[in-house]
Amino acid sequence: MELPVYNTAGKETKSKATLSAEIFGIEPNDHAIYLDVKQYLANQRQGTHKSKERNEISGSTRKLHKQKGTGGSRKGDINSPSFRGGARVFGPRPRNYGFKLNKKVKVLARKSALTYKAQANNIVVVEDFNFAAPKTKEFVGLLNSLKLSGEKVLVVLPENNSNVVLSGRNLPKTKMIMAGDINTYDVMNAAKILMVNSSIAKIEETLNK
Repeated sequence: MELPVYNTAGKETKSKATLSAEIFGIEPNDHAIYLDVKQYLANQRQGTHKSKERNEISGSTRKLHKQKGTGGSRKGDINSPSFRGGARVFGPRPRNYGFKLNKKVKVLARKSALTYKAQANNIVVVEDFNFAAPKTKEFVGLLNSLKLSGEKVLVVLPENNSNVVLSGRNLPKTKMIMAGDINTYDVMNAAKILMVNSSIAKIEETLNK
């Protein structure tokens, strides 16, 4: 697949970007995408939740009243989950929500996500660019010229460029990512993908290892 390469003014250049069919033109696997997104979201969970159980409550362990003859229900100590301030039954404990996912499944998921975006014509390629200094206004102008204003955009950079990253990181619907760190969740979560031309080779290198 070939896509036109735009300049920062939003005009088509004479060069074309070639998207490899091995990455951007496969048969998408929806289940692989589901698993990769599930693992990504699971890894974002802190898992630091905790509630006190009976042996952790600093209350008396004396039985409140005798078992029979009171006309009331049977009661243990004041730490019982039945009472206000008591423990919680089977409460949450700190845990790690992450799980293992095979590398081949991850690669398949990322190729599938990129294929969906390519099929829907949601990939825009821009020539390599840089800013002299961090300027959000310049980045907004770039998005406007490429008709991406108001869209949820994933910007794929070939490498870390502090001026470009600092210029666009404050925009609420824009996310920056390095080509080597591309993942299924960010690709599927974006409405449009803005790829810097030289990042395509980096993506192919990463996903064809």
